[in-house]
Amino acid sequence: MPTPGYRPLMPIVPDDKDWTWVLDRVCPDCGFVVAEVDRDDLAGRIAATSRAWAEVLERPGVRDRPDDRTWSPLEYACHVRDVHGVYTGRVSRMLTEDDPYYENWDQDVAAIADRYAEQDPSTVAEELTSAGDALGALFASVDGVGWERTGRRSDGATFTVDSIGRYYLHDIEHHLWDTRSGADRRKA
Repeated sequence: MPTPGYRPLMPIVPDDKDWTWVLDRVCPDCGFVVAEVDRDDLAGRIAATSRAWAEVLERPGVRDRPDDRTWSPLEYACHVRDVHGVYTGRVSRMLTEDDPYYENWDQDVAAIADRYAEQDPSTVAEELTSAGDALGALFASVDGVGWERTGRRSDGATFTVDSIGRYYLHDIEHHLWDTRSGADRRKA
């Protein structure tokens, strides 16, 4: 039964791009360059990103969508929290199984089903930080040949622990960029 007064937001048009191209070239939107990321810095970058998300979630208007095609900062933060969990599972499997296969995770279905827009920003900040810390610790534990272990996504994309870490880091840092105003985006 819906919460009294609940009016669901219209779903965002799903992003169906294959973002794996960021592994080979600069993201033209946020400027992220995968080649510049040292895999030994993943844990620290995740922690810094979690602190930045906590600040985003303290802003006024955190529930406001800038337009009908873009999630609110709160919805993006919920997504990042859940991405931390999804990737903790995927990387854990890569480190313990031979070439695991991952079923698709539909981020747009998750946003609607879990009512991202209605969640409490301070709770999301805590959960996001905790989930990010867990994944950061997992990346910090990887060494040697562990970085080369592989896994496959349902669309056929193959990753190593190294490449999935960089791919994932782009996602969470890109979404921070998504929450900036137009003027702030141009400065990035």
